[in-house]
Amino acid sequence: MSPTVVLVGPPGSGKSTIAAVLSARLGAKHRDTDADIEATAGKPISDIFVDEGEPHFRKLERAAITAALQADGEVLSLGGGAILDAETRADLAGQHVVFLDVSLGEAVKRVGLGVARPLLLGNVRTQLRTLMEARRPLYDEVARQTVSTDGKTPEQIADEILEKLG
Repeated sequence: MSPTVVLVGPPGSGKSTIAAVLSARLGAKHRDTDADIEATAGKPISDIFVDEGEPHFRKLERAAITAALQADGEVLSLGGGAILDAETRADLAGQHVVFLDVSLGEAVKRVGLGVARPLLLGNVRTQLRTLMEARRPLYDEVARQTVSTDGKTPEQIADEILEKLG
């Protein structure tokens, strides 16, 4: 058992939006591990970071991903930092993982400057660039397909993914 497709990418790449379109087209459930974490913890991710710290969040994230990868036929979107965990990257081998790539300028527009994202506190543009540069090799490592989301509608991106999915 495994998801039909797993979406990875930095904040602002459109993972949740694209997953919703893919789910509708495939008649499949969309599962977002960030939403699973918030439901389990009973509070927003930003509060988990403040109250318990990033290591605790990453532990919850790992558990959510392990559970989500057992579901059959779902469209799964992972949090932007999920690929930092070596075990998660190993678990993604053999899955149809799609790296939703986005330029820094487009990601900043989508994320906005007044965000409640704990890893983007301070100068959002600088923090986002640092995250994107550090994580790009890991996204590339796990991806079976890379789709640039710049200048495309969610429907166009879904079309590209479905074409490769067969």
